[in-house]
Amino acid sequence: MSIFGGKESNVFATIDKHLDAVNSTIIKLRELVEAYLNGEVERAEALMKEVKELEREADTLRRKIETMLYQGAFLPVNRGDYVRLSELVDSVADAAESAAHSLILAKPRVPADLKEEILELLDYSLRTYQLLEEAVKALNTNVDEAIEYAKKTEIAEEEADKIEYSLLRKVFESEKITTFAKIIWDKVITKIGDIADRAEDASDQVLIMALKRRG
Repeated sequence: MSIFGGKESNVFATIDKHLDAVNSTIIKLRELVEAYLNGEVERAEALMKEVKELEREADTLRRKIETMLYQGAFLPVNRGDYVRLSELVDSVADAAESAAHSLILAKPRVPADLKEEILELLDYSLRTYQLLEEAVKALNTNVDEAIEYAKKTEIAEEEADKIEYSLLRKVFESEKITTFAKIIWDKVITKIGDIADRAEDASDQVLIMALKRRG
């Protein structure tokens, strides 16, 4: 049951749409990367357009949230918290789009023996974001649950970070990957890792907001 009403409920409905748009952006990035790793370059390029459209949709929803907040939703003391949260959540979609751009524009040779690990990092980053989603949604109904999901997001980010570090080490130690490809995969992998990092940053904001509300 919502602990808010009126204008606040409308903001939460838009926040849910924003969360879904960011989630869809990450899922589409995963489709793009998998297609590229499988040699389906034309399909990956087509998916790039979809990633951009979804990121643009997320950005539009972020601006809508901010407009609704400044039109009077929530007490003034709380509005800044929600503006900050929407910006942090939106930055996750930015990271996903940036990873897609780096891959499609440079088109590095695929490190065949690292395909599964690259997809594993994507899956962990997506999982981290989805835990953040639950944390944000719980802010509207149960602050204790929001705190628990925020903590789970942090743990998931740590796991994603371990995979990212292992993957980057293998990339730079490989004698099969060219220097150019190493530079590009470093950027792509780091951006994929940023999805989890930024989700964790947003979960910190959720934790602050939930603790303030609990008092």
